[in-house]
Amino acid sequence: MSKRQRNLQTIQSKINSLSDTEISEVLDFIFNIEDHRLSDSAMESVDDDILLSLLTATENIRARQVFEWESTRRRAEAGSSKISHASR
Repeated sequence: MSKRQRNLQTIQSKINSLSDTEISEVLDFIFNIEDHRLSDSAMESVDDDILLSLLTATENIRARQVFEWESTRRRAEAGSSKISHASR
């Protein structure tokens, strides 16, 4: 069995043990990864040197990543608070 197949099976078994909220968080994370992949390909088509340097600046990349993490965390907290209020 290839390493990729083993990894896929591991991911599948871990997903089966997650709650709906946790699955939603994982999906958000995957969507963020896909967005980065799309933005990376968009950067290749940028002709303006100043704009390209701003897009690739380490500080800006980190700031976008922190913003996405914070957004995901807030959605997760909002989802968990809805669940805790519903169980009361």
